Amino acid sequence: MQNDFGLISIIMAAYNAEKTIEQAINSVLSQTYPDFELLVVNDCSTDKTAMLAEAIVKKDGRVRLISNEKNSGVSYTRKHGLEEASGEWVAILDSDDAWAPEKLEKQIKLQKKTNADLLFTGSAFMDADGKPIDWYLAAPAEVTYRQLLKQNVLSNSSALVRKELYAKYYAVGDGMHEDFAMWLNILKDGRKAYGVDEPLLIYRIAKSSKSGNKFKAAKMNWNTYRYIGLNPIEAAYYEGWYMIKNVIKYTNLKISGGGGGN
Repeated sequence: MQNDFGLISIIMAAYNAEKTIEQAINSVLSQTYPDFELLVVNDCSTDKTAMLAEAIVKKDGRVRLISNEKNSGVSYTRKHGLEEASGEWVAILDSDDAWAPEKLEKQIKLQKKTNADLLFTGSAFMDADGKPIDWYLAAPAEVTYRQLLKQNVLSNSSALVRKELYAKYYAVGDGMHEDFAMWLNILKDGRKAYGVDEPLLIYRIAKSSKSGNKFKAAKMNWNTYRYIGLNPIEAAYYEGWYMIKNVIKYTNLKISGGGGGN
């Protein structure tokens, strides 16, 4: 693909990710769109995460390894990456997820058709050991603010967003779904998100993640609604939608061999 879209800054927060980070990074290096920088931000890992990333940095100049001075959590770690980003667009990839090779290319084609500020894709799933799960979360063609309130179909690791918007609405807070808060605030501004309905993100289900506990995830979802300004009645209404949609999602994952996620 012609690289006339410009530079994309891909931010990968990493903490003790030695089992998965090579797969994640290699899925970026396999992209059919070549004009990117991958910023791997190491949050003071105590395993081989930094060493594995450094070995890849030596082979491919598009990869940079950045280190936090102290362990700071994923919200701050991504913000550190954002501060170092040089591109006009930002994409996020968690260190335990992976992309299909045409992920960026297909989003760029859609952006050129729609002039979108925020794009996402469908999600395939794998278990903690990397085994594929035979179900995927579809991506609607368009999502408005009110629609996204009912279910966060915009998986963080599938996002492609203008850096100026990502920086303007960046949210920090481990007691909520900070990525969900960002997407909602961007759409609340009157914009739409556009989806590529293909499973171009492969999301790893890990019950140890902060969203793996369903009760905790529901509480974080409530905190997100309150953070963006919903009153308790509005928040309760959309929390109900959230629960219904997630029961359907969890049921599909369980039937297909999974059983978690956010």
